[in-house]
Amino acid sequence: MTDSGPAPLPAADRPEAAARLRDALLAASFTADGLLELLGAPAYTALARSETVPALRATRGDTPLETLVRLFLLQQPVPRARVAAVLPVEEAVETGWLVRVGGDEVAAAVDVRPYGGPGGEDWFIVSDLGCAVGGAGGIGQRAEGVVLGVGGASTTLAGITVRTPVAAALDLGTGSGIQALHASRHATRVTATDLNPRALHITALTLALSGAPAAELREGSLFEPVRDDEKFDLIVSNPPFVISPGARLTYRDGGMGGDDLCRSLVQQAGERLNEGGFAQFLANWQHVAGEDWQDRLRSWVPRGCDAWIVQREVQDVTQYAELWLRDAGDHRGDPAEYQARYNAWLDEFEARKVKAIGFGWITLRRTGAAEPSLTVEEWPHPVEQPLGDTVRAHFERLDYLREHDDAALLAHHFRLVGEVVQEQVGLPGAEDPEHVVLRQHRGMRRATKVDTVGAGFAGVCDGTLSAGRILDAIAQLMGEDAVRLRDQTPAQIRLLVEQGFLEPVA
Repeated sequence: MTDSGPAPLPAADRPEAAARLRDALLAASFTADGLLELLGAPAYTALARSETVPALRATRGDTPLETLVRLFLLQQPVPRARVAAVLPVEEAVETGWLVRVGGDEVAAAVDVRPYGGPGGEDWFIVSDLGCAVGGAGGIGQRAEGVVLGVGGASTTLAGITVRTPVAAALDLGTGSGIQALHASRHATRVTATDLNPRALHITALTLALSGAPAAELREGSLFEPVRDDEKFDLIVSNPPFVISPGARLTYRDGGMGGDDLCRSLVQQAGERLNEGGFAQFLANWQHVAGEDWQDRLRSWVPRGCDAWIVQREVQDVTQYAELWLRDAGDHRGDPAEYQARYNAWLDEFEARKVKAIGFGWITLRRTGAAEPSLTVEEWPHPVEQPLGDTVRAHFERLDYLREHDDAALLAHHFRLVGEVVQEQVGLPGAEDPEHVVLRQHRGMRRATKVDTVGAGFAGVCDGTLSAGRILDAIAQLMGEDAVRLRDQTPAQIRLLVEQGFLEPVA
């Protein structure tokens, strides 16, 4: 890739050619499982870091799979005769998937990466050459308008997205089409938008090569391509959320000041959702001196929506600037130019009084509740992906808690969810622990402190007795006043339900 601009793309209007290419790739086991078996785990994971030497060493033979790895993943010229034994080479050249180079060799026109779908599907993600997302070292200078492949942000969003059957889904800022591809499994109609027409072209290629239904592709920024009367059951977006001085790179820089792009995206999403519909985003937000970051995010949430916002990481402004300067390959260029760009980032943050940048997930759900629920929290700890079912269950529990006052709560039956353990913390030899912690080993993997009553209550919740009956038994066992426990404990029960430690039994 050079600064002269991205290379020509394969034809997007030849689905039959994409289907034949797909069949050939699958016949050669050019799949995620096939690559892992061929390369081995170390070389396979090194590719995700844009390190190619281990894979080059593992593909020195002439099997069909080794040929395809060198051609599409390692982007090495391969003798035409070797490729012809694996692919319909003339058609692939004619339709632009391959280009002739040298005397009698062909090379890939785009990066094609096998990707395993959640249901065991063999998918392929198309992106510009040299733009499969790698490690922190960057991939060198990227031309304006190039389209990246699947990185950690893409897979994170795919993992947290609620996967229920829906009529209409919107992938806003589709990029290489990975979110549209996932949505095609459970949405009757998928619409994908992007400001970059090249991204829409590549999305069409990704869907065709993966054997997925075509999406409706629309060019434009944010919600501009969406009609005023158009609503969706699911909106997903991995937007160009980087907070940078100027819109230098389309795939990452939103072109608005500060975190205004993410704010606008969230604020405009509510009116585009059907009742009960979800909007899910990745985002960056500013930590501004003298301002509570949680209050900043609460102000983004549109009326009529429940919201769950999770801050996963915080970087100070120097770490943040260095991360994205490396991403663009600036650290490999002229030192004076690198220093000037670094200063431009810090000048921008100083002018806005930004001291740090947060990264995380934002989920909205359209609700008719009189008082929508709004949760903004920090959770930097490991979680278990995919989290889509966990996200859906979070909002279902909110509905339950809204619909049940304390009296109804005490009349209900609850069950401790699976794989929750209890930890007691205190000094060695002490008769009683200083505190008790309940810890999840699934989903968000939360940990929460409870008192003796809360621990005892959770421990006996198996769905057979109502919450009130359990508290009465605890009061009798501990010599406590049963009425007092019934008055004081519902708040703790609500917390355990909200955080997913207890589930109501129908």
